[in-house]
Amino acid sequence: MDVRFVTRNAELKDDLQDYMEKKLIKLEKFFDRIRDTQVEVSFNRGMNVVEITADVNGVIMRGEDYAPDIRKAFDKCLKSIERQIKKHKSFLKDKARMKSIDVSFEIEGFVNEVSEPEEKPEGIVKTKKFPFRPMSPEEATMQMDLLGHTFFVFRNGDNGNVNVVYRRKDGGYGLLVPEE
Repeated sequence: MDVRFVTRNAELKDDLQDYMEKKLIKLEKFFDRIRDTQVEVSFNRGMNVVEITADVNGVIMRGEDYAPDIRKAFDKCLKSIERQIKKHKSFLKDKARMKSIDVSFEIEGFVNEVSEPEEKPEGIVKTKKFPFRPMSPEEATMQMDLLGHTFFVFRNGDNGNVNVVYRRKDGGYGLLVPEE
């Protein structure tokens, strides 16, 4: 597993970086196909922010946490990633038991973020580009949950149309399908 560290407005000491790397390598005991991991450490509004983004067999998993101490923020964020990896692994096991069609979660270069920080944001302040890949609405809801988002745009594998799944406030999920 490749581990990258990015710091913004914060200093990451070597002993703390070694601690983080050792903990991240232990994630492979939960799932052995973790390709790479990025740890972003920043200081914002008096709090240390740690964001971990992991490519787990093509599925992007993300965790973010805040704390006055970098180590505490990292540990809480790591627990979030561990939960997501365990959930993904159990999903794959259940899927194998049901003997359904094998689906690869290959999402190459999933997030290419382009952002220009401005003092006074007006209009569109961030653009994300990602490749569409055909998937079922169930797979899209799982990907949305793993990313921690409230909606997810995807290409429907059944008809090839662009659809959106979203989390409803009253519970459950919704599916937006464009009219023909």
